[in-house]
Amino acid sequence: MQLRARKVFRLAITPALALAIAYAIAAPMPHIAPLFAFFLASIPGPPLNAKKLLGLLILVCVTLGAGLMLIPLLLNFQLTALLLVLLGLYFSSYLTVNLNKNLPGTFLAMGMVIISAAGTVSYSLATTIIHVLIMGIVIATISHSFTYWLFPDDPPGPASQDEPPPVIKDTIQSNWIAIRSTLIVFPAYLLLLSNPAAYMPIAMKSVMLSQQVSTIDAKSAGRELIGSTILGGVFAVLFWFALGLWTNLWMYFLWMLLVSLYFSCKIYQLIATRFPPSFWLNVAVTMLIMLGPAVEDSANGKDVYAAFFSRAMLLILITLYALFAIYLLEYFFEKKSLK
Repeated sequence: MQLRARKVFRLAITPALALAIAYAIAAPMPHIAPLFAFFLASIPGPPLNAKKLLGLLILVCVTLGAGLMLIPLLLNFQLTALLLVLLGLYFSSYLTVNLNKNLPGTFLAMGMVIISAAGTVSYSLATTIIHVLIMGIVIATISHSFTYWLFPDDPPGPASQDEPPPVIKDTIQSNWIAIRSTLIVFPAYLLLLSNPAAYMPIAMKSVMLSQQVSTIDAKSAGRELIGSTILGGVFAVLFWFALGLWTNLWMYFLWMLLVSLYFSCKIYQLIATRFPPSFWLNVAVTMLIMLGPAVEDSANGKDVYAAFFSRAMLLILITLYALFAIYLLEYFFEKKSLK
């Protein structure tokens, strides 16, 4: 089997398997596990071994723990806490843009945004979310290790003497992108703090936006942000109605496998597409963010369609805001650069 085909099957099976495991063991917020599985399986190279997994879990505890430390400040010294969140969001974007440390940047943004906001509702809710995220990472890693064993990469060949030259980044531009990402996400965080219980669905999307706007330019922002959000919602609706044809965990796993296979073919260009791999990865993540809570609402007897519509509108509005902010900030940055 060709290497690209193996990568496609690996990326397709990993989130489906993680979803099946998470729902089978009745894990809280089970849609988090396939979400992390998409991220881990899309990273080139072998899965995390025990040592690297332990290091990642320590990193998660430290970065998310930063959000826990902000909770007393948010409740008593709001201005100081907000300034620290602003600095934390900038540093998370700086890690992503300047140092190419995507995982630390993502988890630090989660700590700053999700954990601190949840802690203003209940400290136990914040710690529960941390436990959920850690469990999701473990399930995703186990699933990735199994699929990598089924579809391994080719053994490494002889090392090439001609190493690619290091990429020299424009420091001013990189710092501006990190600042731009921070300025875009911080107002969304303030909205989240105004009513964490109502606006919690946008928390994960805000974290996605903080990382997503760090890697795109203004020209492709509309396609990347709006396109991936709307298409993710369309796939969530189609997935929901397909799941309603025969509702059980086995069919949930098979539908997830089928949809993931389609996304994998798009990401690895087996199916022709005009969009970059990051676009389709964001479509998959947006679909899970919208679909997972809908399944939980159905299991708890809530009004699925009203909650789904409200969640979809929040995601689209926060994305439209991010797009408008990108164009506005880029306009002022270019105007200042010309002077």
